[in-house]
Amino acid sequence: RHLKSKFPDINRITMYARSHTAARKSADELKALREAGISRLHIGLESGYDPVLALVDKGATAADHIAGGKNVVASGISLSEYVMLGLGGRDMWREHALETARVLNEINPDYIRFRTLTIQPRMELAKDVAEGRFVRATDEEIVAEEKLFLENLDVTSTIASDHIINLLPDVEGKLPDDREKMLGVIERFQALMPDERDLYKLGRRLGIMNHVEDVRDPSLCAEAERLMARIKQAGDDLDEVLYRLMERYI
Repeated sequence: RHLKSKFPDINRITMYARSHTAARKSADELKALREAGISRLHIGLESGYDPVLALVDKGATAADHIAGGKNVVASGISLSEYVMLGLGGRDMWREHALETARVLNEINPDYIRFRTLTIQPRMELAKDVAEGRFVRATDEEIVAEEKLFLENLDVTSTIASDHIINLLPDVEGKLPDDREKMLGVIERFQALMPDERDLYKLGRRLGIMNHVEDVRDPSLCAEAERLMARIKQAGDDLDEVLYRLMERYI
């Protein structure tokens, strides 16, 4: 109310929220927030699979996510839920995709936003990687996870891939109408030759490619090709190089 009194032309007020908190709020409390002017809540769901949520010490269960999300939707406040691609690693990617889709099918939020797991050395998860307890998924494995997730969504949500850390920013649209369009982006990437996929991944992580078709553009490929040649000459692992490039954005 104070914001609206001081900025009468304001047209949207958003907040971050936790599923656990939203689950504890009554319908009347959430409606009071909506009436006061809260337009949208952003919740970091990350995953709908309890073992993954426990692994990252999320502080919420799949049941918490469902209860909190349903409360927000019922209040009339717009809800944006964030999904962390790759959070299941190589061992739990399938369960992560399927259970996250199941939880979101229960909630049916207004927006589902993709983020991709990026591990900084300062994170506790980095130690799990170093000691072999968590095996990171590669970009191509994450794309397969993303495809499985989209195939199993039964919602009317808008999908957004609005972050530089995501490999395929064109995977965006409104479900169910744009499902085939989004899956088409994934399938075009998967249909590239292996060297082309590698070049696109590197170009995207360098911040110079945004569309799968950019791999056909010589002017955009030039920098990626130069770095690729250095990687091959040094005998470096491409996936490790890509991980390090991703860290620059977090």
